[in-house]
This record gives sequence, C-alpha cells and structure tokens, in this order.
Amino acid sequence: MTGPLDWIRDAAAAREDAGLVRRLSVTKSADVVDLAGNDYLGLRHHPAVVAGAVAAAETYGTGAGASRLVTGTLDIHDELEAALVALTGAPSALVLSSGYTANLAALTTLADAGTLVVSDEHAHASLIDGCRLSRAAVSVARHNDLEHVAELLSRRDTPRAVVVAESIYSVLGDAAPVEDLVALTEEAGALLVLDEAHALGVVGPGGAGLVARAGLYDAEHVVVTCTLSKSLAAQGGLVLAHPDVREHLVNTARPFIYDTGLAPASAGAALAAIGVLRDHPELAARLHANATRLAETLGVDAPEGAVMSVEMAGPHETVEAVEQARAQGVRIGAFRPPSTPDGSSRLRLTAHADHTAHDLDRACAVLAGLLPARV
Repeated sequence: MTGPLDWIRDAAAAREDAGLVRRLSVTKSADVVDLAGNDYLGLRHHPAVVAGAVAAAETYGTGAGASRLVTGTLDIHDELEAALVALTGAPSALVLSSGYTANLAALTTLADAGTLVVSDEHAHASLIDGCRLSRAAVSVARHNDLEHVAELLSRRDTPRAVVVAESIYSVLGDAAPVEDLVALTEEAGALLVLDEAHALGVVGPGGAGLVARAGLYDAEHVVVTCTLSKSLAAQGGLVLAHPDVREHLVNTARPFIYDTGLAPASAGAALAAIGVLRDHPELAARLHANATRLAETLGVDAPEGAVMSVEMAGPHETVEAVEQARAQGVRIGAFRPPSTPDGSSRLRLTAHADHTAHDLDRACAVLAGLLPARV
C-alpha cells in the first residue's frame, strides 16, 4: 500500500531529474545588480513612496480590517482610485488586494457558461485561472495572431464573447497589437480583457499604458487589469473599465466581495508612487535607455517595456547560468516550464530606471559571458 504523500515525492523526483525544481531563497540586500525583480522604476525604496506607506499605516492601521463591502473601504482607497483614473484616463477604477485577484475578479464576472473566451496562448497564469473559474468555453488563440482570434470568434455559438490578452507579455516581453484587438473585438461584439501589468508606469503618456497611448479608453468594451506591485512599487491590483463594469464587479466578483480590502500601507505607497511618476517623467525614458543597452548585449530586440528574455538550451543550462550570474553579483530570472508559455527555458531580465551606468557595465560584462549557453 502506498502512502498518501508518495505521489508528491514521485513528482518531486521527476522535477529534480528534469531540472524544474523551484526553491525559495531569501533575497539579501548585498551588492547585487537586480535584473530579475519587477521594480521597474526603482521606487520601492524611494523616500516619498516609503513615507506614503508609513503615513497610511499610521492613519488607518496595518490592515483594512474587512471586506470593502463591510467596513474595509477607506478614504485612501477612493484617493488611489481617483489618482489611477487621472493617470490613465480610464473612466473608473477599482482596486483589489493583488493583480492575481484582479484578473480572477474580471474574468469570473464577465464570462460564464454562456460565453466564449478566446485567450492568447501566452496569457498569464492568473488570466488562465480566471478563464477556468468562469466556466466559460475557452479557445486558445495562437500568440498575437489576429486572424486566429477572428476565426475563433466567428465560430462562436454563445450569446457573449471575451478576448483575453496582455498588452506586454511577462516572459517574452513582446507587445500585443492593442489597437487591432480593440477594433476586432468591437466589430465582433466581444469584450476585451487586457492585462497591462507590464505596461502601467512604463509606456504611454506619463506611464499611462498602451491603451491610453492608443486613446482607447473611450471604448466601453475594453476592460483593463493591472498590478500595483511592479512600476508602482506597492502591492495590489486594479480594474480600469466603464463604470457599469466596475459596479458589476463590486456586486458579483467573489475575489472582491469576500476578500479583505487592500492594506492601507500598500494603497499609500502606490498613491505616492503615482505622484513620483507624475513629477519625474524622465524615469520611463531612463528605463527604456537601460533596456536598450541590455537588449544590445543579449542580441535581442529592444523591448516595448522592461521585460526581455533569452532562450537557453534547456532548464539545467538556464539554472546554471543564473547561478553563475549570481556568483558575480548579477541577479537574473530562470524561467522554465510551466512558467514559459512556449515550453522553452529562458533567462528573463528586467530593466530598471535606477540602474546606473556602472551597474549596466557590470551586468553586461557578466551577461556576455553567459551567452554561449543559449540556444
């Protein structure tokens, strides 16, 4: 008779053989150039952002205390949502406890058994989970293939349809054809759920994102999700959409209704980060200059945002390259299946606005030595 945990141990052994084991390691504030984290604008330790978090905690306490539909909606939530509307030009905003819950909230309330969801094959795990939990029929479209999206929509026999994509993808770092997706879904009578996690703060006027850059927030069928944990250096998620969609989420989204409201410190940090972004528009330009420098060293195209990746020969080679870089004071990401949508193993790098010329010289010298292990 097998024990109840034998299957878990067998799965762990198989991961070990395949080079796909993940382990938690404490990140230490040593002399390291960070090319792995998502603090794109370098605001996580900015004095104004830290002060915003501290002031909010002192004013409201350490937590929201309840669901936002009970007593957990605080003044600072309203202030943050107003600031996000001002930043992006979106018609309304709703903040939640994480970007993951924002995607779950959007998709489980905008799609159901009477809906066809057409999801890009490179969509983030949170979008995939939202599709699954919605109980909708799901068709997976080839990555950034508009003709395939149109073909799948044309076959639908459901009353409603939702197309799911990211504006900038989290592994390859490539951008979606946002304007074409908006036009295609409008013509098909479908909603478009677009995750701007890697675009907010990085691209568009004042860091407003790709939808704002294209001037498409007037399209009421567009629903944007984001995170506060990347460029805005905090924690939490948001949905930007027509006020009718916001009202629908407030009344029906289980990840919103049954979750404690966003912690005040996170709301305060994000609010302060928006202020820094507004006062320092050069941050995004600095980020893009640094990204271009890194891309040239890697031999890849300059990314639309901060994310870029290099395909490696396999998972073992990827992990080894990451360890070699870490030993030389450069932190990069090891992305392996199932985290990579195309099944490849990749070094994933993120540019930061606060990297100095010295940081980049050091990082590029190390990266150049790792490239022989790529595909």
